[in-house]
This record gives sequence, C-alpha cells and structure tokens, in this order.
Amino acid sequence: MTKPASTPMANDPAAELLDRRMKRVVDTLQLRQPDCVPIFMPFLGLLPQLEGVTNLELYENPERAQAALERAALRFQPDMCEGVFGTPEPSRILGDRMTKWPGYGLGPNDAYQYHEGEYMKAEEYDAFLADPSDWAIRRYLPRVFGELAGLGMLPPLAMSLMGYYAVAQLGPVLTVPPVVTAFQKLQQAAQAQAEWVEHQIALVRRLTELGFPPCPLFAGPSVSAPFDFMADTLRGMKGIFTDIRRYPEKVLAAEERVMPMLLEYAAAVCREREIPYAFLPLHRGSDGFISLQDFEKFYWPQLKHVLFGLINSGVTPIVLYEGAWDQRLKYLAELPKGKTVGIFQSTDLIKAKQEIGDTMCIVGGMPNFLLISGTPEEVREHTKLMCSEVGAGGGFVMMPTIGDLQDCKPDLIDVWVEATREYGCPS
Repeated sequence: MTKPASTPMANDPAAELLDRRMKRVVDTLQLRQPDCVPIFMPFLGLLPQLEGVTNLELYENPERAQAALERAALRFQPDMCEGVFGTPEPSRILGDRMTKWPGYGLGPNDAYQYHEGEYMKAEEYDAFLADPSDWAIRRYLPRVFGELAGLGMLPPLAMSLMGYYAVAQLGPVLTVPPVVTAFQKLQQAAQAQAEWVEHQIALVRRLTELGFPPCPLFAGPSVSAPFDFMADTLRGMKGIFTDIRRYPEKVLAAEERVMPMLLEYAAAVCREREIPYAFLPLHRGSDGFISLQDFEKFYWPQLKHVLFGLINSGVTPIVLYEGAWDQRLKYLAELPKGKTVGIFQSTDLIKAKQEIGDTMCIVGGMPNFLLISGTPEEVREHTKLMCSEVGAGGGFVMMPTIGDLQDCKPDLIDVWVEATREYGCPS
C-alpha cells in the first residue's frame, strides 16, 4: 500500500491519523498484529439516507457525492471507506443491456443491478475458442450494447493482417453509418469514464488530506475465476450449469483459454496504475451452489491457477467469497501464506480463523441485519465476539457482510465503531 503523494504536512493532525490508519491496515493485511482491528465502511447506499437525497442525485452530481462521503467519513471515522459505486454514463451512452442504474433502468432510489443474460449461445463455444477477440468484438459487443450494433458489420479482424491492403480494401466499411456510430459511442463512453476517474482521483486525494487512506480492497482491476468468467457475462447461470453436463470438455477448454487473458490483463492494469492488488468477486463457487465434485473439476483448479499467477506477478488477490465457503476452507488453505486477502459474506468466520487464519487476512464479520434491526447490545456482543475470536493475533478487517451500509441505522453504526475500538485494540 503506497503512501499517497498528497499526504498532509507532518504537523497536521490528519497526517498522524493517516499514518496510523495506513500502518494499521498494512499490518492487518500482512497478518501482523495491528494496534487495533481496522474498520472498512462501504457507505454506498447509506449516503443518500444521510444526505436526504436519492441515489440518482448523487450519481448525477459527483461533487455532491464527494462532499457526502467526506461528511460520512468524518462522522463515523472508519479506517477506510468508499462512496458511490461507478458511473452509469458509459452504460447510458452505449445502450448497455447488462447493467441497470438509478435513472437508467431503475428508479431514482434503487441500487445498481447486474442484469444477467445468455449473451453467448451454447453453439458458439467453437467460435469463442477459435478466436475470442474476433468473437467478442463482432458478435458479443453488438449483443450487449445496443449502440455497438455496427461492430457486427466489420469483417473478420484477422483480415487486418493484410496491412495496407486491408485498409485499402476494407476501409470503406468504416464509413458505414452504424459502424461510425459504434466508434463514436465508444469514444464518448471512454471520455465519460475518464472524467469519472478524474473525480475518483480527486476524491482519494481529499480523503487522504482528511486522514483517511486509500482503500486497497477494491482499488485494482476486477477479474474473476475462469468458471465465473464464462458464467457471469457469457452463458449465465442456467447456461453454464447445463453446459457442464452437456459439453464439459468445451467448458474446460474455454476456461483454459481465458486463464492467460485474465492474468495478462490484471498484470498490465496493475503496472499501469501502480496498484499491486486485483479484485476477484466469486459468484458461483460457494457451498450449496456447486457440488464439491464439480468444484474440484471446473472451479478450484482454474481459480487456483489464476491466484498463483497473480501472486507470481507481484499482485495480491483480494478475493470476495460470496455466499458460504465453510466446506471449501480446506482448499483455501492451499494458498501461500500472507499473499491473498479474503472477504467473506456468509462463511463462519470463527471456523475460517481456525482453518485459514494463518493463510490470509479475513475481511467481514458484521451482519447487515444487526446494523439495520438489531439492538445496541446485540451489536456490541457480536463485535466483541468477532474481535476476540477472529481478530486475535491480527489479520482481520471489520466490514459489513454484504459490502454496503444501505438501510443501516447511524446510531447502530456508532455502537459498532465504539465496540470495535474497545474490544479490537490490544491492551
């Protein structure tokens, strides 16, 4: 975790807070005993509640969203925090069928949603395997983004290997209105995303000036388990679980095909951004979602290959283990000590501490329902349990289990913070 260049002057009290929090977080991620269990607060859906505005209003006004996050950070004093997730502008510009945002497919108070679809057909495995890039640009993107339909009119991309002759003979295709529109929309979407990134850079700078370090948990490129890569945005849940019965060898071949792509992409982005972390949200590998037999064949070997590949390239995988992974903890124990971080949603964290506490930093621990409808006593008791059992010896970051504080009660969040400072700081 690199100290930001915009760190305040040493005599600024915020600088002392920043240094203390950064050391606390780094020690914890590296399985050392920190001075206190750190707290990460993804405010996300809580900001509209605190500000008395809609989600849409914050998405439409990044400056207002930034001010809201600053106020929330100063109010609750977490060690790390995040605010509004992403920007809907590229989706709007491209006619995205895959995501829904407040004001774009959703009501003004709704939260971002991913709209799963079977965007790759079962009969397209062979085309995907033969040339993933060509298939993605000429078949997949027009299917997912309404404004990119013109890309389907392009000739096979390999024809560009003809060099000058490709330009001379195939260039006129680029003047066809749907093709022109597609490239214009891509440029507009890229510009919108770049503007949002500039806002994020300014936000991180401002938070460091207030004493809050950048959060490494979601800072890097987002990649996935190869099985999830094929399931999430291509085949969908129904498609992939049908495929492993009807076309198991094609599923395995596709996973094999995407593994080097994932590693090359993650390494390149990490080098460019100078961020040594990659985020992997795992959606299909949990207990009760995929059998252990299928997990051992289609999921774990491929995921393990990606994790070791990232580690060997100097990148720390930050892995979100959605659902419960109680039956899978023995597999996670195969990972190298201190080289990954695990964010757990429904896993028994006391069991996880026993089985993988010396393997990876564990993140999670505060059920959202306690912060929504619990009592102060229940919040305090659960916090005490997590700090004493999971925080013992270090390697534990407090975080709400669903990765958002939407609908949580501010007074209960105060109790949570106070209890963490009381029970999570070794005497």
